[in-house]
Amino acid sequence: MLMISRIKWVLQNPLFLHHHPIKNPSFLLKTPTRNPRFFAVKPLLNPQPSHQQHHHHCQMRGLKSEATSAAAAASSSGEIHVIVGPMFAGKTSTLLRRIKTESSNGSFQADAREIALQLDKSLKDLCFSGRVVEAVRMLCHARVQVESETYSLLLQDCIFRKDYSLGKKIHWQMIIIGCVPNEYLNVKLLILYAKAGDLNLAHILFDKLQMKSLVSWNSMIAGYVQIGLEEVGLSMFHKMRKNGLIPDHYSFASVFRACASLAILEQGRQAHALWIKCQISGNLVVNSALMDMYFKCSSLSEGHIVFEKFLDRHIVTWSALISGYGQHGRVVEVIESFHRMLDEGFRPNHVTFLAVLSACSHGGLVNKGWEYFTSMTRDYGIQPKGKHYAAMVDLLGRAGRLADAYEFVVNSPCKEHPVVWGALLGACKNHGNMDLAKIAAKNFFKLEPGSAGKYVVLSNAYASFGLWDNVAEIRSVMNESGMRKEPGYSMIEIQREAHFFFMEHNIHEKTEELHQLIEDLTCVLKDMGYAPDVSK
Repeated sequence: MLMISRIKWVLQNPLFLHHHPIKNPSFLLKTPTRNPRFFAVKPLLNPQPSHQQHHHHCQMRGLKSEATSAAAAASSSGEIHVIVGPMFAGKTSTLLRRIKTESSNGSFQADAREIALQLDKSLKDLCFSGRVVEAVRMLCHARVQVESETYSLLLQDCIFRKDYSLGKKIHWQMIIIGCVPNEYLNVKLLILYAKAGDLNLAHILFDKLQMKSLVSWNSMIAGYVQIGLEEVGLSMFHKMRKNGLIPDHYSFASVFRACASLAILEQGRQAHALWIKCQISGNLVVNSALMDMYFKCSSLSEGHIVFEKFLDRHIVTWSALISGYGQHGRVVEVIESFHRMLDEGFRPNHVTFLAVLSACSHGGLVNKGWEYFTSMTRDYGIQPKGKHYAAMVDLLGRAGRLADAYEFVVNSPCKEHPVVWGALLGACKNHGNMDLAKIAAKNFFKLEPGSAGKYVVLSNAYASFGLWDNVAEIRSVMNESGMRKEPGYSMIEIQREAHFFFMEHNIHEKTEELHQLIEDLTCVLKDMGYAPDVSK
């Protein structure tokens, strides 16, 4: 039990051994060794990849989903089992047996260099052949420090595959054997943890870097923006500039995404001006992020100007333009842009069709919506997803065709998708169809019932029908289960200062003045014949 506790503690505190490397790690392993002596292999004569090359390869990887990998295991008899392809089965199994035998009889040190070279070659071969899981399993079993280049290759492959848990196993192996990574490997680890969303550990690694390169700054900025801490990401961007570094494509892509999420137009414009001043030629990622920023900040004209200046257009930029217009209900511009895109020879994708179907829904264009929905599979071979079916349900629901919407949901292949039933529930609420709303609510709730958002949607639906007992029951269930939903808020930027207004418990200094202004405006609107909806 003590041995297991030690292993768990080390794995949960991976930075401990950076300052306290274990010279004799046998107490952490299941099968102790006699006289284990480890060595540090001299670095390769070839130089490490340049920061520009490293930056290019690392930043092109996506920032979303986390995979899991099988942990290395030893049987009760102490035998090591490694699953490898036929190409390496004999070599790797023989090598591991040799390492285990020689570390047990004390002859390990004599052939350490030769074994390390064989292990390095085997790990690289496995990695190059796409067997990174087997390579990491072999590395953990071998209990030997390998070349920095090999660690870097394995970490990069894990980052590319978005298998961050596997990359963490490599870091744990480095810690257990007492390997202190060099500056280049620390940057790789920083990127791994930043992409995995573990910004606390990434920041620790970042602070320990002696030379903070543009790659490390970009990784931290992108990591914070990815997890929704856009303000922190922008703050890191300003610190980077104060440290004398010139931003590049990836810096601006993260900044534009942060400004879009926060809807801070003025700071977005300043970043755009800085981008032009730096004389950085545009690329697909930055141009799309810049367009998205202007559209989400409600500056449609500037977003359109950015699009028109693109010399090399792509389906991604066309989809950004169409989606931008769709976000603001500009149905005519959406349809015109879509057909213009087709005339120029571009094939639409899932995102393009989703924007078009949503625009048809807001414009009440039922027939056109059906035409585009059918065209997805018929003309372009695109299989509609749950959100496309939900857009069609919303289209029928807004037109008052609730029976058709229900039949469409029941017969769709995405009837197990909660967003489809959520769209039907919203349509029933708007049209006051309580019987169908109960059916939609039942199906909507049984799919992922642990989501706080679903409780709120159901509560609002019951409130629209005046079923206050049901509303109270749902709220009670949420309170008892400790389930909480992030409060809704509005944000407005005035003279470069962002002001936030939450649904409840506003602490803004101008709250009372704003309430009084709303009451005055409501009186004026009532005099003009406006009747507010107070059912929600």
